[in-house]
Amino acid sequence: MKLNEIKDNEGARKSRKRVARGIGSGSGKTAGRGVKGQKSRSGVAVNGFEGGQMPIYRRLPKRGFKNPFSKEFAVVNLDTIQKAVDAGKLKAEAIDVDTLMSAGIVSKKLDGVRLLARGALTAKVVISVNSASRAAVEAVEKAGGKVNLI
Repeated sequence: MKLNEIKDNEGARKSRKRVARGIGSGSGKTAGRGVKGQKSRSGVAVNGFEGGQMPIYRRLPKRGFKNPFSKEFAVVNLDTIQKAVDAGKLKAEAIDVDTLMSAGIVSKKLDGVRLLARGALTAKVVISVNSASRAAVEAVEKAGGKVNLI
């Protein structure tokens, strides 16, 4: 086999259908759109139209509410921080969003990092986060540390 003999498998490349190229092409004249009617015209979108019947998206009741201003935080728990400090991934003096990301505890910043109180904390840490639960702040201060809210 030579480079000039290489070719695709049969049917691997199919040429596109060229419409409106004369009556002999098989899809000339009306270009495969049939004759007359709304769908033969350009700029038609009839998705969701049910022939005058009340469409299903209007028949069904609406449910729920999505707040466009809600914030989504990356969650970090106290036990996760304690494990990272014990493993040497984090230094207890100054923990912030960037150090949490570099240690692999937080993968995405999202709208910030929120500290939650699951687990126990024994290390004296100074942590800077966007948000923290009251119980988490109390647990950090009880261990001799401090929580700075950004």
